[in-house]
Amino acid sequence: MDEADLRCALERLRENGLPLLVHAEVAGPVNAATEALNLAGADWRKYSTYLASRPDEAEIEAIALLIRLAEEFRQPIHIVHLSSAKALPLIAEARDRGLPVTVETCTQYLWYAAEEVEDGATDFKCAPPIRGVANREALWGALVEGLIDMVTTDHSTCPPAMKRRDEGRWDLAWGGIASLGLALPVLWTAMSRRGVRMDCLADWMGTAPAGLAGLKGRKGGFARGADADIVVFDPDMTWTVEPDDLNFRHKLSPYVGAELRGRVMETWLRGERVFSQNEFIGTPRGRELMPV
Repeated sequence: MDEADLRCALERLRENGLPLLVHAEVAGPVNAATEALNLAGADWRKYSTYLASRPDEAEIEAIALLIRLAEEFRQPIHIVHLSSAKALPLIAEARDRGLPVTVETCTQYLWYAAEEVEDGATDFKCAPPIRGVANREALWGALVEGLIDMVTTDHSTCPPAMKRRDEGRWDLAWGGIASLGLALPVLWTAMSRRGVRMDCLADWMGTAPAGLAGLKGRKGGFARGADADIVVFDPDMTWTVEPDDLNFRHKLSPYVGAELRGRVMETWLRGERVFSQNEFIGTPRGRELMPV
């Protein structure tokens, strides 16, 4: 999407007040970096090549554009899966001016760092990419301070063949990290290492996302009249992620082998137990949710 497309979307959203959720990378810096790498004969099995192909500038330029549009339209804009900490000053300035801009980051950006990603390990491919250690710690600082509003997964699974694991080429592999069902213990493990309060989990993964979706009062908290959605969580259980722990079709995730602290023991949906001891109970009972 270009600026004209974003403007069209914001005009439509004026009718209902819903937020515009945007993957914040512009094509220009990505295309220029990729062309330069190809001309230089870069090795696309190296993670450093993929990281260089999606520079911070792609996020910074996109977020600067979104902030300008938020100021013009006064419509809520949500930046999904922020990766680059270099964009944080722009977001802080927008907040100081009272602009309706919110932002999320993802578990993979808070857990992993570029220095830990091996060449050819395309299970780690996502966009924007996992950046360096200093970048990760800056994201943690912004999250704890409240500049980043919430933590999500950007869950994206695929058949193993689409990850091109045999070739290990980052330019050909499917982009996306499968992590649904692991986000809570992954985030809590990282939080406990940093001494972050446990009640932040509910804010970052419950209250804030529910508010963004227009479901405040029904989802994301304990309150009279709200849906009784409850997670029974053992914060001290230690375990190692195995493929059988992945409750999605393709048992493929970079978190396989991760040593985690904390595990979901039960899940209750609208007062009904639907998951217990890594087993689902009954048949799916989801329903469409509309903002209130």
